[in-house]
Amino acid sequence: MKILLLEDDLILNEIIEEFLQDLGYEVTAVYDGMKASEIIYDEQFDLLILDVNVPNMTGFEFLKSLRDSNITTPAIFITSLDSVDDIEEGFKSGADDYLKKPFELKELELRINNIKRLLHLEEDELEIGENITFNTKLNYINNDTIETKLPLKEAQILKYLLNNTNRCVSQDELSSNIWSYEAAPTSSTIRTYIKNIRKIIGEEYIETIKGVGYRFNKK
Repeated sequence: MKILLLEDDLILNEIIEEFLQDLGYEVTAVYDGMKASEIIYDEQFDLLILDVNVPNMTGFEFLKSLRDSNITTPAIFITSLDSVDDIEEGFKSGADDYLKKPFELKELELRINNIKRLLHLEEDELEIGENITFNTKLNYINNDTIETKLPLKEAQILKYLLNNTNRCVSQDELSSNIWSYEAAPTSSTIRTYIKNIRKIIGEEYIETIKGVGYRFNKK
């Protein structure tokens, strides 16, 4: 699991980075909002841990810009801003959790584990339907004992739809989150990927919402 850490306190940044690495996470640590804004389009992250009062661009501004671009990578704010108004602004900007400083590192670990549980992050096997599972590490679909390996982009699309089960996902959102630092695919390209996935798991799981996008329907 790959984490982007934005924290301008050098000592705290190092402490959190080492703690997360000891837990087995891959961490990219930055110290200002502008650097975070640059790197987010060069690498794909599974989780964002963001301070708010950082140089050049606040954590609130950074996350809001991502959400405006349909990038839905889960995010936790870590900040000394603890008023109700601050917390409200944090969640309005798109946060999944809000952790007030000072905090125990163990609490940060618990918050991360909760987001992983809710969003099925890092699970090797995701259930698609009866007798159909998807191995997210090897990109294999097991459909009633028949194994099929998905190409990378199709695997990423399926995982993203599964992590957003029962929610409509637009083509723009798929493009922003999966092709975040590559040339955006055409609509026909995405339709082809969806068609290929349906051939393997069945037509009924991925619904086309005309003029909007796609929705994975949990059976």
